[in-house]
Formats: sequence, structure tokens, C-alpha cells
Amino acid sequence: MQDFKNVVAQFENRLRGQSPFPPEPYNLYEPCRYLLSLGAKRVRPALCVMGNELFADIKEDAWHAATAIELFHNFTLVHDDIMDKAPLRRGHATIHAKYGLTAGILSGDVMCIEAYVQLAKLGNHLPELLQLFNATAIEVCEGQQLDMDFEQRDDVSIDEYIRMIALKTSVLVACSLKMGAVIGGASRGDADKLYEFGKNVGIAFQLQDDYLDAFGDTAKLGKQNGGDIMANKKTFLLLKAKELAGPKTGELNELMVAEEDTKVRGVLTLYKETGADELCREAVEQYSEKAFCCLEEIDAPADRKEPLRKLASYLLQRDK
Repeated sequence: MQDFKNVVAQFENRLRGQSPFPPEPYNLYEPCRYLLSLGAKRVRPALCVMGNELFADIKEDAWHAATAIELFHNFTLVHDDIMDKAPLRRGHATIHAKYGLTAGILSGDVMCIEAYVQLAKLGNHLPELLQLFNATAIEVCEGQQLDMDFEQRDDVSIDEYIRMIALKTSVLVACSLKMGAVIGGASRGDADKLYEFGKNVGIAFQLQDDYLDAFGDTAKLGKQNGGDIMANKKTFLLLKAKELAGPKTGELNELMVAEEDTKVRGVLTLYKETGADELCREAVEQYSEKAFCCLEEIDAPADRKEPLRKLASYLLQRDK
């Protein structure tokens, strides 16, 4: 079985050689080509292909499904950036910032539609895969809405937060793997286990991201700590600190409206004093362990599982 880098290289070659977007209308399709060229990691499409190869030789359908997944993912990024009024994506101007709001909406729409064009090319398992893809697409939208709703709430629970990140982030990772597994001829049980592997990896990854934003090595991450704190984002760390703050709840509330430097320093200190930092690390380990247990239970040769195990370990063992 091939490793992640080899699969990504093949996917990139296919994407460049068979661009889904025609030259005209330029103002519709150029923003799509621009976003796809910005150096994405291609984790989701690669997982789809690797999910196929876990059970059988790579089939052409896996590449079509992988392309559909990547196009849908980028569509969500375009519209998320519009909702967040974000000026940058992957270190470059977002589509709406570079080409205008109308271009952002239409280009996002056409990427979503093109995802279904790619799915229509599937030669086998189309009804099952389409049902899975549609269910996942709806869940991603639900996750985004919950994330936006949480901005207006002060009573978000840890369970609600985990559900939100599962919907917004994890289910598309899980869907990618399961689509590949179905294409590869996996049993229903093994396909479901691979889905759970991906879902738990996705949750662990997001919790790790919460932690790294607060306590990661700034030199290696390329950004200062506390971006989520400055943006008042409800993360596992903040929610757990509020839950455990006790008599320091007032101090935490005051810090959330303080000047940025004071705010970041004070909140990071409270994360440590309440133990929220260690509990976040423990949660990452718990979801990671769930993921690897699911992978272990799949009826496939150990050497075929190894690239997936290595990729998950890499994603979950970033600089702490």
C-alpha cells in the first residue's frame, strides 16, 4: 500500500492534468483554479484513495470520489471565509477578498456542483456513496451553523462542542475513508469501522489544534499563541476552564474583555491553573486511542493498515 505522500502526488498530477474547470467564463472559474492552487494538504482525497487501497488495488472510481470530496471541501472553505469575513486562506487572499463577494458565492456554488459531476462518474456503488456523501454534506452545514450559533451563547457545553467539531470537521474525514472502503469492496462492518477511525482522528486533531493554538511552539507553528483567545472562540480549553474556574470565574470573564496582551497572558494562566490544558491533552489521547482501536479491528493485513496508522500518528503528534 502506498504512503500518503505518494497518493497526494498522484492526486495533484491528476488534478493539474484534468482540471474540472473550463477557461470561460473566466471570472467564474479562475477563482476556483486559484483556490485549488494554494498548496492544500489534500488529506481528505488522499484518505479516500487510501481507504480503497486498504482493501483492494486502487480503482478509477476512487479518484473520482477523491476529487468530489476535495471540491466539496474547498466549496465549504470559500463560503466559510465569506461568513467569517476572513481575509486570508493558506497565507493568501481569500476568494471574496481577491475577486469580490459575488465571485466568492458563485465560485463556491460551482465547486459544489462540480463535486456532484465527479460523483456521477462513479461506475459502481453510486446510490450508496451518494447517500453517504449527501448525509455528510448536510452534517457539515449543520456543524457550521452550530459554530456560528455558539458565538452568541455563553452556555455551550463540552459535549455540544465535541458534537459541533465532529460535524464541521470530522465527518468529512470519516466519509472520505468510508467512500474509499466501499469502492475497495470492504464489508459493511469494516467500512463502518474505518468511518469511526476517521471520525475519532478528526475530533482528536481539532482538540490538538485547540491546544496548539494556546500552547504550541510559536517558532514551529509560525504564529503567536492565543489566536483563538483573541477571537473569543469557544474551544475545549475555554469551555473546560469556565467549567472548572470556580471562584476565578469572575476573573476569567473580566479577562475575556481585556486588552489583547493582558487577555492572552491571563487566560493562558487560567488554563493551566484550572487544569484545562492537561484535560485537553488527555482528550486528544482518548480520541486518538479510540481511533487506533477501530483501525486495529478492521479485517485487513497489518501492512496495508500501516500507512493510515502513520498518517494518523503524524497528524496527532504535531509539536506540543
